[in-house]
Amino acid sequence: MTGRMELSLLGGFVLSVDGEAVPGLSTGSRRLLAFLALQGRWVPRPQVAGRLWPESTEERAGSSLRSALGRLPAPARQAVRLTTHDLALGGDVVVDLHRSYALAHRLIDQDAPPDETGIGGAAAAALSQDLLPGWYDDWALIAAEDWRQLRVGALEALAARLTGADRLAEAKTAALAAIRAEPLRESARVALIRVHLAEGDEAEAAAAYERYRRLLQSELGLEPTPRLSQLLLRDHESG
Repeated sequence: MTGRMELSLLGGFVLSVDGEAVPGLSTGSRRLLAFLALQGRWVPRPQVAGRLWPESTEERAGSSLRSALGRLPAPARQAVRLTTHDLALGGDVVVDLHRSYALAHRLIDQDAPPDETGIGGAAAAALSQDLLPGWYDDWALIAAEDWRQLRVGALEALAARLTGADRLAEAKTAALAAIRAEPLRESARVALIRVHLAEGDEAEAAAAYERYRRLLQSELGLEPTPRLSQLLLRDHESG
């Protein structure tokens, strides 16, 4: 490989070499690279063609795959490994999603040793972006939903860890990012309220609870679980 090749899937698709975006990628080529990055392994050519062009005949899908490969601009050709039967993303291509997945799993893993250098604003930013927003292929939507669920849990874990370390401004950033991703998820609201309580701001904790209660009632006709109200009650009684 002539330079460092990076593939960004979070927040939008960008293929870059040494920090410069590769121009001239066709839609088919972009979809091919994204699909291979999400698979993370060798994939048989017929399977790639069938997933990327599901409404085409097998022959036409194969032709579309060959076209996507043939239209890769020169700097991007090294991003794909080829055999007669299989395709894979180049092993030297750095994929932002892969790094963020590893970070999310480290944060969620209760048995992982603490790594204070791996938490903070940069971690929250890495977990705050959607996967391939605006893409509507079935395989992209499934991957995006899997990522959303994982990153919200990781953001909650990050908020809890930062709250415990008394890094409350960063903890609030992580909790709010989780709420933006899943506004109706109670555990994300718990993470934010715990930050407010750690700050000693009982009034804002109560206001955050009330905002969530109104949203939940409006959207689903439900009330928060006792766990959330008891969180405020315990803090009030201990104070």
